[in-house]
Amino acid sequence: MSFTWSPEEEPPVFEITPAGWLRVALRGGALAAILATGVVAMALLRLAERPLYGLHRPWTPFITQIVCRLAFLVLGMRHETVGERMAARGAVVANHASWLDIFTLNARKRIYFVSKAEVAGWPGIGLLAKITGTVFITRDRRQARAQQELFEERLLAGHKLLFFPEGTSTDGFRVLPFKTTLFQAFFNEKLRQELRIQPITVIYTAPPGEDPRFYGWWGDMGFGPHLLQVLAVRRNGAAKVIYHAPVRVADFPDRKALAACLEEVVRGGMPPERQLKG
Repeated sequence: MSFTWSPEEEPPVFEITPAGWLRVALRGGALAAILATGVVAMALLRLAERPLYGLHRPWTPFITQIVCRLAFLVLGMRHETVGERMAARGAVVANHASWLDIFTLNARKRIYFVSKAEVAGWPGIGLLAKITGTVFITRDRRQARAQQELFEERLLAGHKLLFFPEGTSTDGFRVLPFKTTLFQAFFNEKLRQELRIQPITVIYTAPPGEDPRFYGWWGDMGFGPHLLQVLAVRRNGAAKVIYHAPVRVADFPDRKALAACLEEVVRGGMPPERQLKG
């Protein structure tokens, strides 16, 4: 992420009650056990998968999906999908509202996230990102060619790379203008004629009685406190994923036209009151 977004009005402080701390312990313990089991299972399976298939991952993504679906069960959070998942070779773009997007988007579709390089060093999350095949990028122009070659390699291997073109997470009530830089990789002659990109809209519904932006994670919000409130709330809300029709990269003259089209589609999937631009 090249910047962080913050609203003019911060959400109210979430107070954790004694019952809430009990839910933190129970849900947190179950979630930690699921994640740990998934990491070990994936690491062991990858020992056989890597020498047999190299970049191709025919088995391990299923573990990621199972872990993410179980996470929603532990949280007591509904997960709904609308539309058809793209089967063709290509990439995926979505709006970005929360760290929960990792679970929300992985639960139903085999994808590989594209993330800033700093995430690789984050405790816990960095390990999960690495083992699930995340592509880490830097903002260093000197590495632009190497990163483009990496994108090409992964896309040609059949990996569906997922980008957050907004460049930062929000409160989930708007879609920020899409940054166009990463879209340039799709216009390489090796990829342009073959690839499609599927836009996805992610919509979170807050728990009953809570701030509508409950699941949004932005600005200087700490991961730990936000995780605690999601674990502590008595009854969690819902996540909805809308799969829009894929577009052909070859149908667009340049990256700006492609990004503008995808931004419009993703924003259009939001309810009317959430179709803000920033």
